[in-house]
Amino acid sequence: MTCSAWCGQVAHVFSNPWTARHLDRMPAAPNQVRSNTAPRDLALLMLASIACTAVLTTALVSGSAPLVVHGLKVGPGLREALAVAVIAIVAVAAAIVVWRAMRGATAAASGSLTEIAELRRGLATSEAIVMAEPQVLIYWERDQPARVMAHTLPQVPGLPTDTKALLSYGGWLEPGAAHALKDSLDGLFDHGRAFNIILKTAARGVLEADGRAAGGRAVLRLRDVAGYRRDLARIQEAHLLLARDIRSARQLVDALPHPVWLRGDDGHLTWVNQAYARAVEALSPDEAVRRQLELLESRQRKGLERGHLDTRGRRQRIPIVISGARRDHDVVALPTEGAVAAVAIDVTDLEAARNDLGRISTAYDRTLDRVATAVAIFDKQQRLTYCNKAYLDLWRLDGDWLASGPTDGAILDRLKDLGRLPEAVKYREWKAKVLSCYETGTEREDTWHLPDGRIIQVIAVVRPDGGITYLYADETERIALERRYNAMNRVQGETLDSLKEGVAVFGTDGRLKLSNRALVEIWKLSPHVLEESPHIEAFIAKAGTLFDDARVWTRISRAVTSFSHQREQIEGQMVRPDNSVIDFAATPLPDGATLITFADVTDAKRYERALVERNEALVTADRLKNQFIGHVSYELRTPLTNIIGFSELLGEPSVGALNDKQREYLGDITSSSRTLLAIIDDILDLATIDAGALELKLAPVDVRDVIDAAVLGVEERTRHANLKLDIGIADDAGSFTGDEARVRQVLYNLLSNAVSFSKPGDTVYLAAWREAGSMVFAVQDQGVGIPKEQQARVFDRFVSRVQGSRHRGAGLGLSIVKSLVDLHGGDIELRSEPGRGTRITVRLPERPRARGTSAPVSLTGVSLTGASVAGTASDAA
Repeated sequence: MTCSAWCGQVAHVFSNPWTARHLDRMPAAPNQVRSNTAPRDLALLMLASIACTAVLTTALVSGSAPLVVHGLKVGPGLREALAVAVIAIVAVAAAIVVWRAMRGATAAASGSLTEIAELRRGLATSEAIVMAEPQVLIYWERDQPARVMAHTLPQVPGLPTDTKALLSYGGWLEPGAAHALKDSLDGLFDHGRAFNIILKTAARGVLEADGRAAGGRAVLRLRDVAGYRRDLARIQEAHLLLARDIRSARQLVDALPHPVWLRGDDGHLTWVNQAYARAVEALSPDEAVRRQLELLESRQRKGLERGHLDTRGRRQRIPIVISGARRDHDVVALPTEGAVAAVAIDVTDLEAARNDLGRISTAYDRTLDRVATAVAIFDKQQRLTYCNKAYLDLWRLDGDWLASGPTDGAILDRLKDLGRLPEAVKYREWKAKVLSCYETGTEREDTWHLPDGRIIQVIAVVRPDGGITYLYADETERIALERRYNAMNRVQGETLDSLKEGVAVFGTDGRLKLSNRALVEIWKLSPHVLEESPHIEAFIAKAGTLFDDARVWTRISRAVTSFSHQREQIEGQMVRPDNSVIDFAATPLPDGATLITFADVTDAKRYERALVERNEALVTADRLKNQFIGHVSYELRTPLTNIIGFSELLGEPSVGALNDKQREYLGDITSSSRTLLAIIDDILDLATIDAGALELKLAPVDVRDVIDAAVLGVEERTRHANLKLDIGIADDAGSFTGDEARVRQVLYNLLSNAVSFSKPGDTVYLAAWREAGSMVFAVQDQGVGIPKEQQARVFDRFVSRVQGSRHRGAGLGLSIVKSLVDLHGGDIELRSEPGRGTRITVRLPERPRARGTSAPVSLTGVSLTGASVAGTASDAA
């Protein structure tokens, strides 16, 4: 390397602009030197010196070629001397630089201490200034977390003191304030946009938030709002609330279905809602205002605005035509500051609903007046507003007093004074308990046992308006019926268990619902099986072991499970292999169930066979008896007729004169013969009735004629017995339909019976009248009467009594009377007391059911129809 090249490199190093610039920045005076500039310049100078020295040394000692300096060759010795000289020069230069650097460093250190002291005084001042103002100072630096630099704000409601909680501003600010702060901070961080807003804490505290940005740093100050700022914050808050309320009110009014409008002092429309625009057929409210489309007619507007509107406004019912329909509206106009607000409320449906409600309420009142349950309605002030007729009947209170609207407690006090409430040891506590429904709002149900024995179920139902509706149900009869029903169920259960017939009731589902012990015994079943309510098929499977006729069981199963609308009763008989006979019957019940009965008639069948055989023997004997009686009657009647005829013939004067004794004997023979003939006729009549061969000849019967004919038959006997006969016939007893001969026979037998048991001087009464579609005949005597133990057998055949020493009759008269009355469809009644006489009353229907007519019935050749009443003088029992 040549010397010129080396010198050029050194000149280049020192002539570098960067080195010169930093060297020129070295401080010339202590007050101009910065602490960080001198060490840096010194280090750069040292590096340059070392670099130059290294270059020269390398150049001098490394090569063997001679060094040429300005055309002169330098040898090795000279190179070494030159190297030493360069090194010495460099060392001197370095020493000078070091000395200057040390001098500059000392001056810079002295200046730095002074500057540090000044900075500390400035920092203390800044901190004092920052801490002097009540605020919260939060500092952000790029890529660094937020730091709370100061928190000297006094206690603000809702402002946390903890740093972590303070930075989580969403937890202590109102949602709206937190959202506003977040948006402001985002604008501050992203765009450096400063802000100043008012924040409200969740505890209603108010703060001022001020955000500023400087380079890559951001500062947020929170200050307490005081003075005019606080007033401004309150005004702003009130303004926001009012604006929100105005918007909400405007939207609400605009959404109303009723037309609403504002009219200025000049009478022009200033604002209308959507309903108004639709009512006047405008496209929008703005168009309605622009065109001044009026909803009311001029006459209606003048009527509404007549006079001055006071602060309470005016309300008027006006018919308005909307969408082609004329409907009633309540127009309310209210004056405001500089305007009049009005609304038109459609009340057509309201009036219709009110009218309907009135009609429904009236109908409900009429309906409630007809129900048996007492109803009383009280309002929330506990005053009576309504009660039905059943309530008045139940408590027997004054209706006018109830119409005055007494309180619930006053009614209870009145009922207590009248003794119509349940006995209560502590009446005030009982009354408070009854009236507690008004306070608790819960329904209540109670049972009152009144002193008069009635049982009243009281139900208190809370109404939506806070009142109470009381329902008073008289449960006396229901509870009595329930008791009787339960008793009847027990009796029926015991009755079923005591029956010998097996009873089984199957429901609509085919399962056994009811059974008795006899069913278990007849079919040899286990009681546990029946307790499980088996199905009919399961029951048949159990009972089929004793009787396996599938056809019979199929009939029974179908009777239980069939769904036919015309269910019929089935019955039958089972003869089991053990020779036992079971009668069964399946009867449909009204509720859809089926009653099946099983009766073990094995013994009854045996008795039935025995009775049938005996009955056949009795029938045969009765037939023989009738034949015998008829034959004997015929055989006796013929000689009796001859005897009577010859007796009458002997009494004729033409035959010859008779002495008194002979005439007396002849009279006895005639009387006895007639009596015997009457007995024979009565026997024949009874035989004819028993045989069903006696038919009535129905025709109009004159009451007076038939009574005269019957009286004629006993007239001679009453005269001989010294008896009086009193006959009474009602004016309406004209005629009726019947068999005149048989009616005459009935009356004759009754009169004959009364004459036979009367004492001389007594009176026999005969009366006839109409009563409830029947002709009534009554025969009464004053004789010996009939003992009670004999009255039940009076109408039996051949039952007679002895009257003193008189010969008793055959006992057929009253029996024939009863048979003939039964043929007419009537009835006979007997009343008698020993020693006070007997009264027999016969009731014959005015129009008996006709059994047909027939020719005179003859038995063994003897005519029985139209027998002579005079010849039926039998003595009745």
